[in-house]
Amino acid sequence: MTAALPTRHDEAWRYADLGALAPLWPVTPETIVLAAGETAAHTLILNGAGAEVRDITITLGEGAHLAFHALNAARGYGRMALRVTLARGARFEFGAAQLAAGDQTVEIVTEVVHAEPDATSHQIVRQVLAGRATGNYLGRVVVARGAVGTDGNQSIRAMLLDRGATANARPELEIHADDVKCAHGCAIGELDKDALFYLASRGLPPAAAKALMLQAFLAEAFVGAHDEDRLTTAALAALETVL
Repeated sequence: MTAALPTRHDEAWRYADLGALAPLWPVTPETIVLAAGETAAHTLILNGAGAEVRDITITLGEGAHLAFHALNAARGYGRMALRVTLARGARFEFGAAQLAAGDQTVEIVTEVVHAEPDATSHQIVRQVLAGRATGNYLGRVVVARGAVGTDGNQSIRAMLLDRGATANARPELEIHADDVKCAHGCAIGELDKDALFYLASRGLPPAAAKALMLQAFLAEAFVGAHDEDRLTTAALAALETVL
């Protein structure tokens, strides 16, 4: 029996482009499993011409470490959903950038569960949105009972290039243990006009100054990535279409 298409009553699909999702439904689930002590890096790039939707479940064993970096620049509807479970002492690093223009919708949905003590998760997401595009980030961090020593944080920032662009961000912490360190930060804004003026005063054309600032902004998501050059190249190509 085919699963029913999600509705906007489902919180994880609240801002989704359900019309674009329908032809792709149901989405085939993917899994990444790291055994105890294993270390791995994973790169995901969505930049095709049509809609792209990925649904990934990640399980990290005791002391495992996964660095996951992603670019969501699908020119149709782009969505990536990650559900991550961390065992004792596991580490999960997530760095992602989203770019969209026109009437596009791009979104990242994460749920990171610290199931056992002393696990670490760090998430950084950067978005650049133009035209009437919508960029979504829904991120939930759950600290289970007894998961003392947890260290989890989220950093979400979005840059709106036009008045019609929209960024929706919902970082969420659900903590059921004491002696943990968790934080999240979220900011949505525009390019700093003073910084643009400064670069222009040094002889840089306005368009080049804007592009340079956005490149630096997006690069924050890919620092230390195994495929940093590949991610940066793809992000710059997507940025050209947004600008």
